[in-house]
This record gives sequence, C-alpha cells and structure tokens, in this order.
Amino acid sequence: MINHYSRKSAHRLKIGLFKQKPHEPRGFTLIELVVVILIVAVLASVAIPIITGRIFEAKWSEANAAAGTIRIAVSTYVACNGLEDARTDLVNKSLDDTNIQAALGFDEFDLVGTYFVPGDYTITEIDDYSHAVIEVEASLDNAPEGTKTLGADGSWE
Repeated sequence: MINHYSRKSAHRLKIGLFKQKPHEPRGFTLIELVVVILIVAVLASVAIPIITGRIFEAKWSEANAAAGTIRIAVSTYVACNGLEDARTDLVNKSLDDTNIQAALGFDEFDLVGTYFVPGDYTITEIDDYSHAVIEVEASLDNAPEGTKTLGADGSWE
C-alpha cells in the first residue's frame, strides 16, 4: 500500500517538480569568441577595399560632374563664337584663368569643389562636333591621385 506522501512524491516527479536542471552555461567559451573574431576579421578584410574603392570613385565623380558642365559651356561657346575661335581661345589653357571662366559663363567659385579646383581642368582639344576633351589632374591634398581625361565621347580615359 502506498501512503499519502509517496503518492504526492510520485505525482511531483511526474510533473517535473523534482527534476534536476542541467548546468546552464553562463557565457561564451574562448573558442566561440575566437571564431566570432575571425569571422569579423574576414568580413572586414573583404569590405575595407571595396569601401575604399567607392570613396575613390566618389571623389572622381565630382570631377566628372564639373567636366560635364565645362563640356556644355564649351559647346555653347562654339555655337556663339565659332569653332576656330573656340580652339584658339580655349584649347590647352587651364580654367584657373578667370577670363576663360568668364568666357564660358562661370563665376569665380563655380568650379571650386571639395577635391578639385578650376586649375585642375584643362581643355586639351575641341573636335569638329564641338565636343571638348578635358584633362583633370587633381592638385589638392585630399584629392584622389592621378590624372583622368574626359574624352570627346564623354567617357573617361
């Protein structure tokens, strides 16, 4: 015969009141931390060159926008003054000359940007269709290195 107390004990065991809980970990092991650090390092080694390349491209996009504006201004100048006068007045001259800026319709600070200044732009050629070839050479300390040329077809060379 089972006494009253043993029935309660059997019932408590059945519903889990006396179950021992397994030991629960309270933190991460050293191996887990090292694995996470390695994963983060691998991701960073992949991401940093990509981000750096995007920054370089973004800096050159300032020059691209300004060179496009210069090309439009040159086309307008050719339409008003003729191709030969435009070639004589503009080709192989830097845009840091305020007379050339004024002739193209630019104010003193229109071509001043974060990475490029008017002296960085030189019109090297104007083709028969009034398309200017513009060479851009960065001179500021924070500017991207190198020289790029915006061709007559509008692509960077």
